[in-house]
Amino acid sequence: MAKSPVTRLVPKVAAVTGASRRQQYSASTKRALIDVAEDLFTENGYANTSLDAIVAGARVTKGALYHHFSGKQALFEAVFERVETDASKAINKALRGKKDPWAKAQAGLRSFLEIVQQPRYRRIVIQEGPAVLGYERFREQEERSTFGSVLDIVRVVLGAGAWELDEGMLQTFARIFFGAMSSAGESVATAEDPETAAWRVEAAIGFMITGFQTLAETGVELPTAPLEVEDDIDEG
Repeated sequence: MAKSPVTRLVPKVAAVTGASRRQQYSASTKRALIDVAEDLFTENGYANTSLDAIVAGARVTKGALYHHFSGKQALFEAVFERVETDASKAINKALRGKKDPWAKAQAGLRSFLEIVQQPRYRRIVIQEGPAVLGYERFREQEERSTFGSVLDIVRVVLGAGAWELDEGMLQTFARIFFGAMSSAGESVATAEDPETAAWRVEAAIGFMITGFQTLAETGVELPTAPLEVEDDIDEG
């Protein structure tokens, strides 16, 4: 359970060669602001979190906050980016060491579904992110972090078959799966029973993964582009 924001202190930072004490304090202040803002945004939501509450929890002045962030939205974006980065790291950790492509895909899916059930991810990324950042900025931030993991999984899965796909086709597959995963994640995060919803998503997408495995093992070829489309691709 996260500590109450009002009990947080500005964390101590170990001495870094070449860095001044002021730089160390500045870094610790920024981290404290993000820590407290994350707790408050998760608990109360963006609209119900004031800058006064954030600076009080971090035990800094408003001037210190404005030194690092232009305002509440910029601070929210920093929190959003950290939550998404942590999610990406967790998924990559789940993928690490998995040689079998199908086991890797299942591990990535399972890790993602665990993440979307976390209170901070549900509130900050799923519930608040699109409204606070705007849809375009939200998608840009999301793709910058978790899209890479999806693309990695798609490369491994499609590489298990005898399919020769160009980068454009790999990106197309990845974006389709990424869209499906984002939609599934939202359905889990907003469900009355997230655990049951996650099980259903895992079963459904797991069934699709099994379908790709069957196609790869039986040597079924993917559809090829019509001649005129291939010419357009070559010219592009």
